[in-house]
Amino acid sequence: MNKVILSALLVLLATMTISEAMTLRSLGVELHCRCIQTESRPIGRHIEKVELIAANSHCEETEIIATIKKTGQEVCLDPQAPWVKRVIERILKNSKRR
Repeated sequence: MNKVILSALLVLLATMTISEAMTLRSLGVELHCRCIQTESRPIGRHIEKVELIAANSHCEETEIIATIKKTGQEVCLDPQAPWVKRVIERILKNSKRR
């Protein structure tokens, strides 16, 4: 009898954990780093938009994710690449003007 109760409790806890993760993800909260690999080659003229995700409790790295114009593909950019730094500086400068 105790094994049945323990099993049911474990299933309940697993379900609650999964549903909580799904709820957070639907709110735009990532539970891990999105970028596994980064691109350091210049692709500036192919970028449609750039998303900057600051380091947080789920990912220690600042992530820069670019969306490619033609394909809509998301590419993680290397924050240390000189051309990426220039793109971010330009974005920050333009956001201050508004």
